[in-house]
Amino acid sequence: MASFTSPHTVDHYLEHLHPMLTVGLVRARVVRVLRETGDASTVELRTNGVWRGFKPGQHVQFGIEVNGTRRIRCFSISSSTAGKKKLFSVSVKAHPDGFVSQFLHNELQPGTLVHLSQAEGDFVLPRQVPDHLVLASGGSGITPVMSMLRSLRDSNHQGAVVFLHYARSKSDEMFSRELDEISSAMPNVTVQRIYTREPEVGAALAGRYSVDHLKHLGIDPASTLTYVCGPSGLISSMRETYDEMGASAMLQTEYFKVPSIDVHAADATGTLSFEIAGSDAPNSGATILEQAEAAGLAPAFGCRMGVCNTCAIKKEYGAVRHVISGEINANTGETIKICVNVPVGDVTVAL
Repeated sequence: MASFTSPHTVDHYLEHLHPMLTVGLVRARVVRVLRETGDASTVELRTNGVWRGFKPGQHVQFGIEVNGTRRIRCFSISSSTAGKKKLFSVSVKAHPDGFVSQFLHNELQPGTLVHLSQAEGDFVLPRQVPDHLVLASGGSGITPVMSMLRSLRDSNHQGAVVFLHYARSKSDEMFSRELDEISSAMPNVTVQRIYTREPEVGAALAGRYSVDHLKHLGIDPASTLTYVCGPSGLISSMRETYDEMGASAMLQTEYFKVPSIDVHAADATGTLSFEIAGSDAPNSGATILEQAEAAGLAPAFGCRMGVCNTCAIKKEYGAVRHVISGEINANTGETIKICVNVPVGDVTVAL
C-alpha cells in the first residue's frame, strides 16, 4: 500500500506537469503590468479554472517566488466584476520598505506565475445597491472602491454615487484619466478629488478630511451608505463624524494601514512567550508580529493590517488588545491575527 500513499496533495504532482494545472489551488499568470503613477502599478492576471471570481471590494493573498523564496502579501482587486471571469487586476503602491510591492512595481514581468487565494473580505457592496452611495478613499485605499465604481459603471447603475478621494497631489493619484472619463460619461456620479499637500489653484476643497467636505457635497451621513478605505487618520475622522450624527451603521471601513499604536501602560508589562521557539521577551507594547520579528523569529504575514489571515496563530494564554477596535480578548486557545493584536500583560503564543 505504501506505493499508493503520499504526504503530498494531487496538486503537487499536477503542477509538475504544468504549473497552472491544479484541482484545488488558484494559480495565475501575469498578463501585463501597467504604470499608474511614479510609484504605483496595476497587475493584470489570468487565472486557472479553480478561481471562483470576486465581489467588488475584496482582496487576494498574492504569492510570488523571488530568489527561491515565496513571498505572500495581500492586495485589493481593482478591476470590474464585468470582465472575463479568469481575468482580473490588482493595483499596488510601491512602499519604500515593501520588498514585494517594490518588486511588483519595478521588476515583475508578464508570464510570471502567481500563487493566489480565493477572493476574501467583507468590504463589499450589498446585493441591492442603494440609490445614494459614497465611495471614499485615501491614497492607495482607492483600489477596492475603484473596483466598486467600475462594477457599478459596467452594470449601468443609475443611483447617485459620490466618489471622494484624498491624495497628496494630482501626480500621486491613481486612475486619474479614467476618473475623468467616468465623471464625464456618468451624470449620476460625482467625482471629487481633494489634494492634501498640493491643492489645485481655485479648488473648492483642499486639505485633510473634515465634515465640511461632506456638507459641501450635500452628503447626509444618516441616509447615505458610505464605504471608506485608506489610512487610519481618514477612517478615524470619518467614523467620528458618523458616530456623532448617529449614523455609525451607515459607514463601512477598511484600513490600508494599521493605526499607530497608543501603548497603554498596562499593556507594556509582563512577558511575551513564544512556545514553539522556546523563548520569551519583555512585552514592549508593540504588536505580537513586531515583537516576534524583533526577537529574531520570522512568522508568516501578508497584509500587516488585519485583513488577511496569513499571520493568524493560536494564543495559548493571556489577554490581547486589538489595535483597531480596542477590544480586549482573554479567551484561552483562541486564534488571533498577530499583526493587529498587542499583549496585555503575560501572553503565550504558538510561535
